[in-house]
Amino acid sequence: MSRIGKKPIPLPQGVKVQWAEGKVTVTGPQGKLDQVMPPRVNLEIGKDEIRVEPQDESRLSRSYWGLARTLVANMVTGAAQGFTRVLELSGTGYKVEARGQSLVFSIGYSKPVEFPLPKGITAQVEKATRIELKGYDKELLGQTVAVIRALRPPDAYKGKGIKNLGEVLRRKVGKAGGR
Repeated sequence: MSRIGKKPIPLPQGVKVQWAEGKVTVTGPQGKLDQVMPPRVNLEIGKDEIRVEPQDESRLSRSYWGLARTLVANMVTGAAQGFTRVLELSGTGYKVEARGQSLVFSIGYSKPVEFPLPKGITAQVEKATRIELKGYDKELLGQTVAVIRALRPPDAYKGKGIKNLGEVLRRKVGKAGGR
């Protein structure tokens, strides 16, 4: 039995959920999200909560149960309040600035790197070394953060690069420190 799948999903006020032909549509104040549900799973939409149930007791149905519940819960949360991720730049001369719907990074390359933000993602540069990304689609937000991090991944020797806020890096000892 899925422990995650058993939990009902609370439905905040102002969020509408529709389910037809295996496709879930969630509409809320932040935006509208569509998702094709995994097979062998049924949704019971009530006034103030949503329940996800497997169609039968097969192993495959139970394996999709928790996944379907998590996908719907993320859609409801995103449509109601949205998600936020914060990135930090660490390194001498590393900085970022927002220009319209794109970010311009100075991260040690010969030229600045321009990164256009996808539709639905907004960025706010708090300091020159800190970016707050917001969006209502958790999957798109996570993918955007991964692509930005890949521009200059954190270095294990000097600690320079783009990292998540609060991420702890395991630093390696350099060539001279291993003696």
